[in-house]
Amino acid sequence: MKRPTKIFAGNMAGKEVVDINGGVMGEVEDLIFNIETGQIIDLVIKPDSQLIRSKYREDNKYVLIPFGSVCAVRDYIVVDGTRAEKK
Repeated sequence: MKRPTKIFAGNMAGKEVVDINGGVMGEVEDLIFNIETGQIIDLVIKPDSQLIRSKYREDNKYVLIPFGSVCAVRDYIVVDGTRAEKK
């Protein structure tokens, strides 16, 4: 899927995040940007209670999802969960 060329950060907050199989991962709480380039580095999500948090990078009560693992942004955000997992 082709990603949109522009996304407004305000439109990302609160969006549901699902994996490519339709499993709910959580909801976008915040974004982490590269201040030099303006590119989004990570989605900061409030994880769903069923998400196995240990598979992903964590920041306190949140899970960090690399923006490079995002497949689509529409009414919800689709993520390739295997690409989002920590190595």
